[in-house]
Formats: sequence, C-alpha cells, structure tokens
Amino acid sequence: MDTHRIQVWVNQVATELTAPAYLSDAIAAAGVKPPFAAAVNLEFVPKKNYAHLILQTGDKIELIVPVTGG
Repeated sequence: MDTHRIQVWVNQVATELTAPAYLSDAIAAAGVKPPFAAAVNLEFVPKKNYAHLILQTGDKIELIVPVTGG
C-alpha cells in the first residue's frame, strides 16, 4: 500500500502527515494541549471544524496558546 505524505508548517515547524490529513491530525502531531486557538493560512478555524478541515501540502497552521501573567 502506497502511503501519500504531505508537508505542512505547524507553528513554523515543517511537519509531515499522512494524507488525507485533517487539522486535528496536525494538532495531535504538535502535542498542543487545550486551551488554544487554531488558524490555517491566517484564517481562524472553530474547534468544531478541526476534524473536518482537510489540509493541503504547504498549509501554514498556527496553534496559539494563551499567555497569563502581568
């Protein structure tokens, strides 16, 4: 069985995923724990869409974790 891989960028780090790859796969590969917000190619993605948004080679994913403190 031939497995197709794609390369995406997660927080500016090249990441390879097996296609079809969803945003939830990239989040799992990054190991980011909630709470966080996600954007793909500078577009905010609601949490309910993480498992449905199919990624393409070259997509840029930002996982933004809130910072506390003063």
